[in-house]
Amino acid sequence: TGKPQVTVQNIVASGNINRIINLELASIMLEGSMYEPEQFPGLIYRIREPKTVLLLFQSGAFVCTGAKKEEFVSESTRKTYEILEEVGALEDEI
Repeated sequence: TGKPQVTVQNIVASGNINRIINLELASIMLEGSMYEPEQFPGLIYRIREPKTVLLLFQSGAFVCTGAKKEEFVSESTRKTYEILEEVGALEDEI
């Protein structure tokens, strides 16, 4: 009886930054990241604010998970891109 109540708990988004990512360098420069290529091909980057997790792949593909709002996805990916560019972990455009 009545309408179902829906609460967004977790947004998962995927995309591509269209740049090659040097995951070795990124793993050194990104605080809170973990990269074990023999276990998983992507770098796992845990972001404190906004609280999200980005999976980054050498190809430039990424998956963002854990966001409570769509704008957190945009903010996390923008911040991460800026840091990767700043530390020199982004290579030529694809």
